[in-house]
Amino acid sequence: MDVTLLGTGAPAGLPRPDCPCAACAAAQGEDARAATALLVDGALLLDLTPGAAFAAARAGRSLTGVRQVLLSHPHDGPAVEVPAGLPQPGRVPDGRELALLTGHRVRAVALDAPGTGYAVTGPDGGRLLYVPPGGSPAGLEEPVEPYDLILADVVGRPDALARLRSVGAAGPTTDVVAVHLGHDVPPGAELARRLAAAGARAVPDGTTLTVGAYDEVPDVPRRTLVLGGARSGKSVEAERRLESFPDVLYVATGGTRGGDTEWAARVCAHRERRPGSWRTAETCDLVPLLEDAGPPLLVDCLSLWLTDAMDAVGAWDDAEWADGGERALRDRMRELTEAVRATRRTLVAVSNEVGSGIVPATASGRRYRDELGRLNAAFAAECEQVLLVVAGRALVLGPV
Repeated sequence: MDVTLLGTGAPAGLPRPDCPCAACAAAQGEDARAATALLVDGALLLDLTPGAAFAAARAGRSLTGVRQVLLSHPHDGPAVEVPAGLPQPGRVPDGRELALLTGHRVRAVALDAPGTGYAVTGPDGGRLLYVPPGGSPAGLEEPVEPYDLILADVVGRPDALARLRSVGAAGPTTDVVAVHLGHDVPPGAELARRLAAAGARAVPDGTTLTVGAYDEVPDVPRRTLVLGGARSGKSVEAERRLESFPDVLYVATGGTRGGDTEWAARVCAHRERRPGSWRTAETCDLVPLLEDAGPPLLVDCLSLWLTDAMDAVGAWDDAEWADGGERALRDRMRELTEAVRATRRTLVAVSNEVGSGIVPATASGRRYRDELGRLNAAFAAECEQVLLVVAGRALVLGPV
């Protein structure tokens, strides 16, 4: 079963007319996107958009063989003209199945937002799921067979992909393609990087995908270190990398700090950003978590883990530091990095990059700065990917 993407953009397209934003300004050439519409084996059209016939022609396809046109979501603006010879568009009631003479079966999938998703099974047994913009499949509880291809609003609704993964509908070999891309997504290479972290990808308008071809499925890095300065956006970046995965365990190493209202406000902001399905553990005992099997871990942050470790070995006192404290801290750091090397869990860890600023005025401050630099370097050596976040932008320092 082949799927030609006549468009991959949001309903308003990309760029939006007369919009001066950076994303719209950069949406040129392959990055320009018409509203999303899918042509399946030349016989089934999912979503009729303006200029569909011209888009098909540019992709080397024709709409003359289309036997069914289905709409997935309410369309704003003026009515779209139905090209001559094309069947009138319709919607399939949720849960109902439609059998086409071409051998395709289409099942309507209920959503948690206005619209209808469509699960299509081809004559060859290939299976795809198309989810309209802003929607996520509803009522997912029982395990299901994984789809070969999922086309969904991965950027706008990462929780939809998390739900699909939680019931097995999105498996390791499922090709996840982001559609409905509008001017609220980052342009160019940054979009590709964010999608790859979620195990998804974007393709240009006019691309034809073969359902069941897995060679393009991105490999999600299993261990990632996210570095950055204060308020750089490093925690947001780390959370974004796991928001399309279910049952994440968020490991907060900073504790609660009773009586500190400023710290409480920070903790509250972090909690409100996190998906409701995530669990939280407040601990600096990371090694047992890394050794156990389980869902992905997000550790925020190593800087506070180091503070706790230095407290435990008396690193702030010169005499204790010289009398075994330094050796004890090295042992703790080695135990942690060895656990990172051996872990089978997906791991995203956050740490501060403090070596590029003002030299601390105190000996203890300089000691902390130096030890954090050593910890970051040792931890990074065990990770498949390391990122440096500056002003909200993530720079990939390179995979190993």
